[in-house]
Amino acid sequence: MIEVISTTRCTGCNICVTACPTNVFDIVRGQPPRIARQDDCQTCFMCELYCPVDALYVAPDPEHKHPLKADAAEVERSLGSYRQAIGWGRKAATAAPADPTFELLLRAH
Repeated sequence: MIEVISTTRCTGCNICVTACPTNVFDIVRGQPPRIARQDDCQTCFMCELYCPVDALYVAPDPEHKHPLKADAAEVERSLGSYRQAIGWGRKAATAAPADPTFELLLRAH
């Protein structure tokens, strides 16, 4: 379930608003989007995946809200953690060569 939008990292691009299939966010002019309908979140991670600055954290447990209550360091570590875990994060190396179908692309050139 969507838990955090970092006001310091968010650039206001609203990509998360567009990526969300259940309309969880509201656009707020001149500010980061607002989590307006948290209970509608399906924990699909689309908002976190497409955030270009890792400003979002989606908790993997959709049944319960898990607000980050620890210090700012915990929040910073959590932001974009799913995106990073699947290789979409900043400084991530491509995993394409590990995919067996990547060989087809190599053969095509």
